[in-house]
Amino acid sequence: MPRHFLSISDLGKDIAKTIVLMALDMKRTNYRGDALKGRNVAMVFEKASTRTRVSFDVAIRHLGGQTIFMTPAESQLGRNEPLKDTARVLSRYTDCMVVRTFGQEKLEELARFSSVPVVNALTDRYHPCQVMSDMLTIFERNENLEDVRVAWVGDGNNMANSWLNAAAYFPFSLAMATPEGYDPDPEVVETAKAAGAKLTICRDPKQAVKGAHFVNTDVWASMGQEDEAERRGWVFAPYQVNDELLALADPDVKVMHCLPAHRGEEITEQVMESDRAIVWDQAENRLHMQKALLAWLFS
Repeated sequence: MPRHFLSISDLGKDIAKTIVLMALDMKRTNYRGDALKGRNVAMVFEKASTRTRVSFDVAIRHLGGQTIFMTPAESQLGRNEPLKDTARVLSRYTDCMVVRTFGQEKLEELARFSSVPVVNALTDRYHPCQVMSDMLTIFERNENLEDVRVAWVGDGNNMANSWLNAAAYFPFSLAMATPEGYDPDPEVVETAKAAGAKLTICRDPKQAVKGAHFVNTDVWASMGQEDEAERRGWVFAPYQVNDELLALADPDVKVMHCLPAHRGEEITEQVMESDRAIVWDQAENRLHMQKALLAWLFS
């Protein structure tokens, strides 16, 4: 059976830490390798992307592999071919599938019928590659994660769910502030609590940010939610990451955002362009984490 990476929960605590350390070493050494030498990777993207697409493409090339990029317009994905058929066909042609899609169930069906590794490059439920690279970004600054306080402010979306997955494996404290009706997945919350995550979930962003070393946010309306943007703007206005909110955090607080950012909405221009923002390190670390994840899948 092939290894898959559909969520951080697939890794286990020890492997999750090992992959962060692998990525850190790859970054420090500007790593190039041959884990994918002679291998072809299908990048199947139903959702548009900049960072995910480019970082995976470059990571695969750094490991000696080649990429085949596919969108619904260029494949049977847009013509209602059963996913199990697509999975079995692509498994005969390629050595791995990196998939960016809507429903997590679509990804899980592809993995169930695939004979090659399937990687979650984003679904509506999880964004595991991003949060694993964010763990690398934090670890670079503080290796003693037990002392780290992370705040999540905004929508309980796929990023929030993956942060909950991470909190089950890494010993940082996580405080989440979301508006009523926009909570993270209750099942994911309960699983994280059962695993011993140091977790606080509240409505008040000031409570979540108090004393935080890292404050994390995301857009208020994700891809596919454009028709909700105006309503969400009213609901999420109190959750903007701005100077006033950050005054409650640790004096050396760092601000994180997975990008793209809507400046003036979930985060201000002043914060984005300040020394507190480490969003560009986050973006770079996608490359190093992708290499580590792929190297682990094929180890």
